[in-house]
Amino acid sequence: MTPARAGPTVQGVKVLTLRELPPMAGTGPPVALRVVGFVSLAVVFLTALTTDPMPGLHGDGPWVALGVVLMVAGVTRSLPRRALPDGARLAALVVATIGVCLLTALQPDSAAWAGIYYVVVIAGMRLERITGIVVAVLAVGAQVTVMVATGDTANGAVPGLIFGVVPWFLVMRLVRRLVERGREAEALVEELRDSRAAHAEAVAIEERTRVARDMHDVLAHSLSALALQLEGARLLARDRGADPEVVAAVERAHHLAAGGLTEARQAIGALRGDELPGPERLPALADAFRESSDARCELRVTGTPLELPSEARLALYRTAQEALTNIRRHSAADRVEIDLRYAPDGTTLVVQDHGPGAPVTVGARTATANGADGGGYGLTGMRERAELLGGRLCAEPTDDGFRVELWLPA
Repeated sequence: MTPARAGPTVQGVKVLTLRELPPMAGTGPPVALRVVGFVSLAVVFLTALTTDPMPGLHGDGPWVALGVVLMVAGVTRSLPRRALPDGARLAALVVATIGVCLLTALQPDSAAWAGIYYVVVIAGMRLERITGIVVAVLAVGAQVTVMVATGDTANGAVPGLIFGVVPWFLVMRLVRRLVERGREAEALVEELRDSRAAHAEAVAIEERTRVARDMHDVLAHSLSALALQLEGARLLARDRGADPEVVAAVERAHHLAAGGLTEARQAIGALRGDELPGPERLPALADAFRESSDARCELRVTGTPLELPSEARLALYRTAQEALTNIRRHSAADRVEIDLRYAPDGTTLVVQDHGPGAPVTVGARTATANGADGGGYGLTGMRERAELLGGRLCAEPTDDGFRVELWLPA
């Protein structure tokens, strides 16, 4: 029942042996058997209290009272289904056996002798095999000794007791073994479930690593080469005396390519397990926007910063990034406001632009928000990300520009 060696493995998962499982607690025989046991105990106690000599202060009364107290104490201490300290249940069963034997000797006409069944049942169910056998044999031996000493051997009482107790002990050993096997099976299922989850995580990590490698080899290299070409074009245009607007346009393209390269590297880092960007990078976004646009960009942070989950932090950063990208592409705004507000119930990010170009850009950005322009699914993706996090995203035109508002719960 309690092998000492480590358990076998199934598909690389270690199977827990009975010794490695936690002590039995909260398990036991079926409900029907428990009901029978409690009823039997009630009958035993009732007959011990109502059969002559009854508990009292005269004659055998004190000894009968002592027997009842010992049996009650032993049952109370040995009955709990929870795990008990080593030896506690064993000692309680010994006390109960003494009480049963004392009552059997003093009340031969009562059913107190049946209390030995309780001792044997608990020994078979709750104690280890060898310990249970020893306790059961000693308890039955003590009961038989008392019965022989008091002359209670008529009508085959002693053989009847022995042949009645042994099957109950074997049944309880079988119940214990079934319970332990069931717990072993539950432990194995849990191990297999953990193994499956670990395998799925390993597959996901491997796939992210592959995507990161492909992005690095293709996208990052292409953007790096593009940035170098644009830098060369900018220097060439300046040296050849090109129109200043052309030089400025090339410079803005170079900044965009460099920013895209930085973002690509950040995305690669995130895929490889690096820390995801969050609200702390909003100042860098605002600075990059100022460098690549003629519009003023103001960043305001109010409230006490909250500890946000990594996905919520990323959603705030990506929403601000997408909103600023749309403003740079579609708006002629001369002023942009970024408000990050922390509150006890959640975090709110608002990106709003103001300027004369609003009537023209609203349509373009509305199309982008709805994913109807053939490639602009940025705000739609941000809205879906917000909803997955239990928040909401609102993107709508204003009197003089466009407003994007993201709210995420705390």
